[in-house]
Amino acid sequence: MPPRSDEPRRDATGSRRGSSRGAEPREPGVGGISDARAYTPRGRTIREGGAEQRRTPRSNRSGDPFRPALQVVDGGRAARAGRREPATAGESARAGRRTAGGRAGVVRTVSARPVHEPFDDEDDPPPRRRPGPRRPAARRPVRKPRRPPRLGDPRRRLRLATVLALTLFASIGVRLVYLQTADSPAYADGGLPNRVKVIELPAPRGAILDRDGEPLAHSVEARYVFADPTLVKDRFATARALSPLLGVPVSDLADKMQRRKVPGTARDTEFVYLARGVEIGTAKQIMALDLAGINVHRDERREVPGGDLAANMIGFVSQDMNGLEGLEAKYDDLLRGQPGKRTYEAGLGDLAAPIPGGFSSTTQPRPGSSLQLTVDRDLQFMTQRILAKQVSQAKGSVAAAVIMDVPTGEVLAQASQPTYDAADPSKVNSPADRDDAATSFVVDPGSIHKAITFGAALQEGVITPNTTLPVPNTMVLGGVPFEDTHHADGRVMSIPGMLAFSSNIGTIEIAGKLGKDRLIDYQKRFGLGQPTGEGLPGEAPGRLLPADEWSGSSYGSVPIGHSVDATPLQMAAAYNAIANNGTYVQPHLIKETIGPDGKGTPSAAPATHSVLSPANAAALRRMLEAVTTVDGPDGRATGLAAAVPGYRVAGKTGTGLRYDNGKKQPGEVGSFIGMAPAEKPRYVVAVFVWSPGGEGGAVAAPAFREMMGFTLRHYRVPPSLTDKSPKFEVFPR
Repeated sequence: MPPRSDEPRRDATGSRRGSSRGAEPREPGVGGISDARAYTPRGRTIREGGAEQRRTPRSNRSGDPFRPALQVVDGGRAARAGRREPATAGESARAGRRTAGGRAGVVRTVSARPVHEPFDDEDDPPPRRRPGPRRPAARRPVRKPRRPPRLGDPRRRLRLATVLALTLFASIGVRLVYLQTADSPAYADGGLPNRVKVIELPAPRGAILDRDGEPLAHSVEARYVFADPTLVKDRFATARALSPLLGVPVSDLADKMQRRKVPGTARDTEFVYLARGVEIGTAKQIMALDLAGINVHRDERREVPGGDLAANMIGFVSQDMNGLEGLEAKYDDLLRGQPGKRTYEAGLGDLAAPIPGGFSSTTQPRPGSSLQLTVDRDLQFMTQRILAKQVSQAKGSVAAAVIMDVPTGEVLAQASQPTYDAADPSKVNSPADRDDAATSFVVDPGSIHKAITFGAALQEGVITPNTTLPVPNTMVLGGVPFEDTHHADGRVMSIPGMLAFSSNIGTIEIAGKLGKDRLIDYQKRFGLGQPTGEGLPGEAPGRLLPADEWSGSSYGSVPIGHSVDATPLQMAAAYNAIANNGTYVQPHLIKETIGPDGKGTPSAAPATHSVLSPANAAALRRMLEAVTTVDGPDGRATGLAAAVPGYRVAGKTGTGLRYDNGKKQPGEVGSFIGMAPAEKPRYVVAVFVWSPGGEGGAVAAPAFREMMGFTLRHYRVPPSLTDKSPKFEVFPR
């Protein structure tokens, strides 16, 4: 046993080594990291013998976490060391020595250079083992060393992750492309109703113009005010704010803004009109109030510059711009046009504005066409004024006046009394006040019908301008007596005299020679018994008594204008045929239509046909002049009040009856129809006045005089100074 010493020794390599008492020398080639950990917690070592390691049971229970790995490493190194050359005795002895100063260590001979590793506890060196018999080391099974886990290849993982990411993005891209192309219409249409708004673009209604292009009725831009009852916070406060601006009572506005259900649904109505045709300035004031649930939108308003000017003829429209009466109703399809609409996608809530790039479609409105009438606005105004003044003398009366241009058959003026303001048609005493009397006022024409009887007799050769007949005062036909107001006492009377004194008996005698069949035929030729087709809706056709319905009294009543139903316009057209050299021209109101592009299309030419020869028509006109000129010892003509100073006038007075739904009305219908200048007539004027008191006869002739005089001056017709009216002999000697 080597001597004990506290001095550390160094081996041949210069490394420090300590002495260890009682330590056994190691076998050559055996050593490693496991030697440094082969001590128990108390510092005892494991004896080694041969190529095997002996461990105490205590050392086997060591809790060193690095032990498995160290064993694997040591096992590999021990195997490599076993294949080396055996160490010399000196090297083995040096390997077994330990340091003497209590600092123990294990020298590993991995290579030629030893490595010293300290014990875990340097202050407490392992105790010396007591000598005793050596026990054979327990044989442990040799475990196959574990291989360390193989790490993954990072490049492979990167490639796999890249492929997966690209696949994912490719799938998303394909899906997006599919949604944008194949499925986009379905998805877009699915939500379209919720975001699409439709705004109607109103088509301006066409105007109604007079013959010179001046407006009688036209549309102007306006606004309508509407409410959403579901958004109105306080309907009474809102109504009080709007009432002064709209001119509508507060109670009416509050009632309109009350919440109501849409008929047939459980949904509240979200739209109600408060006012239509509101002026733009008023609409701006309403918007400035910023009332919840109140808004305005574009609208149009029908404006009638003349108020009641030709109102009975023109008619009026509803708030929705639909024609209800008159020409507005008859030509509604032409005037109304075709509205357009704008459809677009809009946001919801406060962003209710068009979406940029969203769906948008606009159908432009097509304005309505305009009507240009044959009516002269100035002449129409004066005709209405004169008629209203004259009719004011007959209380509760109904009157009509028609002025026609002789060669063309154009209606220059057509007035009715009573009339109304077309801008506010509700303010009338009766709906009948809105009727056009010239086309709907059906009467027994009375004595003005005698011109037709005399014209037929002239044309058929029954009489001549020089014919004279004895005329008794009375006559009884079918048990009905007929008499004259101007008694002839059976004297011979000329044809002009019969017309001047409006002889019933003389007319009946001439009609008896003509016969009922020929008389009915000429009634039809003069346009009676059928509508004229002037252009107004609801025109009455009148009625002629058929030949098989004639009674004994009909031979006396029909020739003098009774048992005959006619309108003022029909009788005016009949006299126009006499003035137009015997040619009947259909009366008409429409001169041309003007399209939205401003291009005018003339109306169809009026229907014409011959009734009398020019010679017979001229002869009849001369005889009719007696009505306004005869004034002598034999009597005064019935139409002296209709004479127009400076002009020759041919015409006829009449006194007829009015029937309403087949019932005779009280009073009489006074009328006068005449033409001037009689030598070459330019205009025909017809005036009809019905009054319950019978004052119509005293009104019609003076009204005719004023109307005809203004018409001749308005169109600058020269007076009849070179051709004086003829002198008529009523009772030839």
